[in-house]
Order: sequence, then C-alpha cells, then structure tokens
Amino acid sequence: KGAVPCAYTADLGQPDEPDLADVAARAKQYGASVARVVSCVEQLVHEGLVALQCGAFHITTAGKTYFNTTPLGRAVTGTLLVRAMQEDDVDIWGDGSTYKGNDIERFYRYGLLANPALRIYKPWLDAAFVAELGGRAEMSAFLAKHKLPYRDSAEKAYSTDANIWGATHEAKSLEELSTSMHIVAPIMGVAHYDPKVKIEPEDVRVRFHEGWPVAINGREFSSRVDLVREANAIGGRHGLGMSDQIENRIIEAKSRGIYEAPGLALLHIAYERLVTAIHNENTLENYHQMGRRLGRLLYEGRWFDPQSLMLRESLARWVGTLVSGEVTLQLRRGDDYTILNTTGDNITYAPERLSMERVEDAAFGPNDRIGQLTMRNLDINDTRDKLDAYRTSGTLGPGGLTELE
Repeated sequence: KGAVPCAYTADLGQPDEPDLADVAARAKQYGASVARVVSCVEQLVHEGLVALQCGAFHITTAGKTYFNTTPLGRAVTGTLLVRAMQEDDVDIWGDGSTYKGNDIERFYRYGLLANPALRIYKPWLDAAFVAELGGRAEMSAFLAKHKLPYRDSAEKAYSTDANIWGATHEAKSLEELSTSMHIVAPIMGVAHYDPKVKIEPEDVRVRFHEGWPVAINGREFSSRVDLVREANAIGGRHGLGMSDQIENRIIEAKSRGIYEAPGLALLHIAYERLVTAIHNENTLENYHQMGRRLGRLLYEGRWFDPQSLMLRESLARWVGTLVSGEVTLQLRRGDDYTILNTTGDNITYAPERLSMERVEDAAFGPNDRIGQLTMRNLDINDTRDKLDAYRTSGTLGPGGLTELE
C-alpha cells in the first residue's frame, strides 16, 4: 500500500491472450504509472529449441513427456522483464507466485541473476496481504468490489498458464486424481479424447539441420517463431502432445498438471528419431541421462547456472550438431502416429550390415563372430566365479536361475 505500481507483461506468444496488446492500457487504467508489454517470443523459442536439442525433459509417465514449457517461459520472463525494468530505473519486483509453488523460487533466482541490486516483494509472503486477500475467492471479490474486470472473472474448474510452447492446466478440480483430463478444454488443439471430435490422418515432414528445425513439409520459414507456430497448428489438429503428469515440485511436494505442447511434441518425435539413427548406444545413454538432469535444473529455475551451461554446451555440440535430416510421420489421433521415413547424411543405420542375404562385401562373417563370442568367455567365467562366491557366503539364497551349476 502506498507504492507506485509499474506493470510489465511478457509477450510469450501465449495462445490464451488474444488482447495482449491491450494489457498495458488496462494496467494504466487500474493505476500503473508505467505499463509495458515486453516481447519475449523470439528468446523463448530459442531457449525451447536448445532444450529440444539437449532432451532437457525429465518428467515422463509411461512414454508421455512434459516438455518443461512453463519453466522455459519463466527463464525468459524472469530475465527479460527485469532487464526492461532496469531501463525504467525500476528495481523492485513483485509478482503473484505463491509460497507453495515453483515460480516464487524461479523468479527469485532469475530476477537476481539479471539484476543483483533487485529488491523483491512477494505478496504471498506478506502476512498482511495474505490476511486480506488470502485466496482466489477473496481476490475475485476485491476486484468485483472495485469494479475491476479481469479475464477469468467467470470461474473455471482449473487454472491455465500458457506460452508459445505449451499450456499448463492445474489446480482446483484437477488437484483430485479422480478428475481426468476430460474436463480440460484444450487451447492449443483439439480434445483428442472426445469421440465426437473428428480427426483425419495427416502426413508431415520435419527437416533438421545441425540440430535446428529448418523446414516443415518442405517449407522453410522466415523465422523460427513462424516455424514453431506452424508446428503447433499441425500438432494441435491431432491433439498431439497432451499429457497428465504427477511431478515433484522444487520443495518436493507432489503436484498434478495437464499439459499441452503440440508443436514441441512434433519436433521432439522427429528429433529423437534422427538422434537414434545417428548416434551410438553410449552417446544415447549420455544424451538421456544428461538431458534428464538438465531438465530438472531447468525445472528448478537453474537454466543459466554453470552446471546447466556445462550440460547444454556438451549436448548441443556433441549430439545436436550431427542431427541433420528429415523425418516423415503420419499423425492420427492424440499421440498415435507412425514414422514413414527417415533420411539424413549422418545416419549410421545401415541395414546391409545385419542382412542375412549373401553379399560379397559383408561387414563381418561367421568366423568374426566366433572370435567375438570367444572373448566373452572371460567375463562369463568371472560371473560364474562371483555367483559361486555369493552362494558360499550365503548372500545368494537357493532357487532361481542363478543356481545354475
């Protein structure tokens, strides 16, 4: 109370904000002395594509992936808005992140990284604020009393947060695990789970060059932002990339979210197809392990920390730079798809190496395999000795295949 408010809004290409350009005018109408909409879309698209190159996604359930779309948005928002504030000599940051969520820590970290002199006011850590406006109902009543309309004045059964890469639906009814994603009205595509929604199969070609997507269906785009929007439109027509996840927040309490990421899901399918066709098993193991670790760091608001930069540089350089080629897919309903073709100069998949047809220049023959198998006798004997030692010590009990003599 008594402060001079300045309003900064991030343009993240959010699909649920059709009137984003009007936000600054509304903020001034509500009392802001400074009000700006800061363009963050290009940087957000760049960071998202870096995350794609690195496989920086750690939350998966039975093959369904959460693409860290909200953490990506927070990394860009927390950095670029604070820089915009510095331009106006504003050095106090306040936002609506709650003390139970991840964003309060993400914005804290990114804000202080961008401006070490930043002073931070978090309303949800202010006892007086919580006492007066301690919940959604109280805030809605306050806005109505002061005749300040807001977008979600008609209460939904859940809350939504979105940017160009994806949408997050959570809280309220979705906090109950007995409530399925069927109550969610997607904002980036169709409800693939609704049998009344007609979805036709569609063939799509995605081309990469040195780890970066460069064309969809043979069309190159003037900007990566336009390419991502096209990927979103195509994936959205099929309900691609929707997932229901239970995750561990930064404070290790579990939360549940319904996520949309149609374009990133499409690009991810094509990218990983090329990755597996190009790189060997040990490289793939590092890609998955390091990418998962990087995904958690991104989730925690550490995208620009040294440990993240080490992983990002390594994965982008040694995995991403060789990923050039094109993948053709047929998209159907939801995450139902078929890969129709995979091409690329760096692909090491060579069917003739394993073909049992008679050829003159075979990569190897029966005698070569005999020698390779003979060398395996060393570690087979070592394993047998270890099993005998375990039985003698009582570490290995009776029964099971390990009792083989």
